[in-house]
Amino acid sequence: MSAECDPSSADRSLRVPAAAIRSLDLSPLAGWAALAPADLLNAAGTLELQYDWPRADDDPRELSEIPEPRLWTLRADAHHPWLPLLIERSSGQLTRHVAMLLPHGFSRSEGIRFAPEALELWLTHRLYLLDHWSAGNGLNCRQGLAQMAAVLGLELDASFWQQLDGPDG
Repeated sequence: MSAECDPSSADRSLRVPAAAIRSLDLSPLAGWAALAPADLLNAAGTLELQYDWPRADDDPRELSEIPEPRLWTLRADAHHPWLPLLIERSSGQLTRHVAMLLPHGFSRSEGIRFAPEALELWLTHRLYLLDHWSAGNGLNCRQGLAQMAAVLGLELDASFWQQLDGPDG
């Protein structure tokens, strides 16, 4: 396992080269994809994706407004649905990742503004998916999921998980 995907590694920055973005090549994530689910959960909230995408100095677009990196991110998210759980949260990495996936606006004073319904639907889907994935692997990632939701501005009520733990859960 390389240091770039070792959950115990201090450097958790992953470079995504322009060539990989152009060809929709997900090989930069191969090391992370090879990890066991428990190792992925141990690395929750720590992965920084660095997109090496060339832009002119006068290009005012945010990275999430550029079609090529956005398409690469959509493909990465489809193949590795656990990816948002791994992405670093405190510096805006998770918010940027979700902006690559969802409709949003950008304001210099308020930053990224998601379409509320889109964010709620995507996040609920992701919570269900990752809770099912972790439980299927004998793990629990609900605390990390709640933290992920909070970073995106949604507080989870305790009854959210109770519904999943019901007789049909």
